[in-house]
Amino acid sequence: MKIRLICPGKIRERFLTDGIDEYKKRLSKYCIVEINEVPDCPDTMPVEQALSLEGERILSKVSPSDILWVMDLHGREYTSEELSGLMIEDLERGGSTISIAIGGSNGLSPEVVSRANRRICFGRITMTHQMTRLLLLEQLYRGFKIYKGEKYHK
Repeated sequence: MKIRLICPGKIRERFLTDGIDEYKKRLSKYCIVEINEVPDCPDTMPVEQALSLEGERILSKVSPSDILWVMDLHGREYTSEELSGLMIEDLERGGSTISIAIGGSNGLSPEVVSRANRRICFGRITMTHQMTRLLLLEQLYRGFKIYKGEKYHK
């Protein structure tokens, strides 16, 4: 099984990279985690142009057969148990791979959102796309633990 995160930009904060590395290590018991960082656009670029360019870069990493989740403020909120069930369902349906796109500071282009099989929201709060990456990996780890009936989720 493979989970591929596609994200604009690099993470520079040590506390985030340490957390991401920890959850990648924990997830390695259940799946391969691949993180594809695509170049992000500078804040000086007009928003529509930045969204379009980042969207092209994200979609270039998604094959036509991929199951694609997008982290979207306008997506649906799920419980951890529901997310676990969707993850396993989509891994089985999608040839053992799920691609997950996290937008940059401007969000996701309409083209990426329209390509998505699932639109997922972690709540109506705003958080950095770098922080979303860490929280998503934790929730995927939690999802595997729930599915396997292993202790972690309370």
